[in-house]
Amino acid sequence: MIHMNNSIEPFRFIHLSETDSTNKALKTISETEELPSGSIVIADFQTAGRGQRGNSWESEAGKNLTFSILLRPAEVQANMPFVISEIASLSVKYTLDKYLTDISVKWPNDIYCNDKKIVGMLIENTILQEKISQSIIGIGINVNQTEFHSNAPNPVSMAQIAGCQFDLMAIMDSFHKIFMEQSERINNKNFESIHEDYLNSVYRKEGFYKYRDAAGVFEAAIHDIEPTGHLVLKRTDSTYSRYAFKEVSYVL
Repeated sequence: MIHMNNSIEPFRFIHLSETDSTNKALKTISETEELPSGSIVIADFQTAGRGQRGNSWESEAGKNLTFSILLRPAEVQANMPFVISEIASLSVKYTLDKYLTDISVKWPNDIYCNDKKIVGMLIENTILQEKISQSIIGIGINVNQTEFHSNAPNPVSMAQIAGCQFDLMAIMDSFHKIFMEQSERINNKNFESIHEDYLNSVYRKEGFYKYRDAAGVFEAAIHDIEPTGHLVLKRTDSTYSRYAFKEVSYVL
């Protein structure tokens, strides 16, 4: 069942009681309607929520925020999509900063509270004439769920951290306002300042930690995250390694 709140123009807010994937639902609707940037599909329950690396996303019905938001960026080249991941990550971080402490962005776009994952994200871009014409950003925020049963290694919720329940729609409203502000930074081509803010928010930004690549486990520190999204690690022997997403993982 779809509930559409047209009083929150200029964007559309589409509420689904259940869907397989909010990303898929938003993409389908955007193919038949000219939805404005900032439009949202939110679901009380996803039957097939997806995360990065093909992982599923566990979310108890009615307890968390599972939604997708549409972005129509003014000027993002197809070969530089990472800025969208950056503003999406910052928008979630800045939202959660209102409620919790020790929120960081685990490269490329998971959101962590201390060493536990509180938010997952899946971004799907559409390319037109060498530019990104639209992005569908799927976000799952663990809010009021207090027990997790999947094989995910380190989930946590806002309720588990704070010891209280939260108003889902108040968080949703806060996120949307922040996201629209951040998306304006893209439209104004403030790419360097966005990237600087992202770097300042990165998980394990300082110090040496264990990572795993195709050759095995090693210790390294984050040297840089390039505007392309590549992670540059400095190893304990002072050599540097550069990785694209999925080529290296954190050892938690």
